Amino acid sequence: MRRYDAEYTQLKSLLETGRLGRPLMLHNRHRNVSAPPGFTSEMLISDSVVHEMDITRWLLGQEITAVTVLKPTPSGNAPQGVQDPQLVLFETSGGAIVDVEINVNCGFGYQVQAEVVCERGTARIGDGHALVTNMAGHWGGTIAQDFVERFEDAYDRQMQAWVDATRRGEVTGPSAWDGYATTAIVDAGIRAQKEGGRIEVDLLPRPPFYN
Repeated sequence: MRRYDAEYTQLKSLLETGRLGRPLMLHNRHRNVSAPPGFTSEMLISDSVVHEMDITRWLLGQEITAVTVLKPTPSGNAPQGVQDPQLVLFETSGGAIVDVEINVNCGFGYQVQAEVVCERGTARIGDGHALVTNMAGHWGGTIAQDFVERFEDAYDRQMQAWVDATRRGEVTGPSAWDGYATTAIVDAGIRAQKEGGRIEVDLLPRPPFYN
């Protein structure tokens, strides 16, 4: 779905122009007000960071080759036994380093942000500053409270793109390879979370018909 978000598509278009040079690092923040009942430490990877796994491959046009998960002291907002937040690191086939702060019990809002660091500049999305107020010595705005509010338009564009492609007799959107690759990365992420250290992604060679 993030592939259809206006800010993400704008960021990808900018990277593809080459104006900023090669991407060297990508910083991500993924925060939720609170996790639903039954949410486990493992689900921080399989239900939340999975989105960064997919969007990293799409934005950079590179495969993720290894995953490391770092676990700080759990937040007092997290349910008993849930290791939240976590810092997840990706290495890519193109040599980029990617970090993801995942914090599913931040308490204040829903945020998805990304900043890419390239050879000749940086680009950042997700600040959500559509409306900023200045009043009585303070400035600020509002923060989305859930993923529906943040990505409502992206969901609409995704569905419309599918409908339009169907009418043309075409296929659009992520492929089966994208699904397989992301699943392989999730598996590596869960292993890294449980075992500690750096875990390489076990990915089969990409079939030529996906190129």
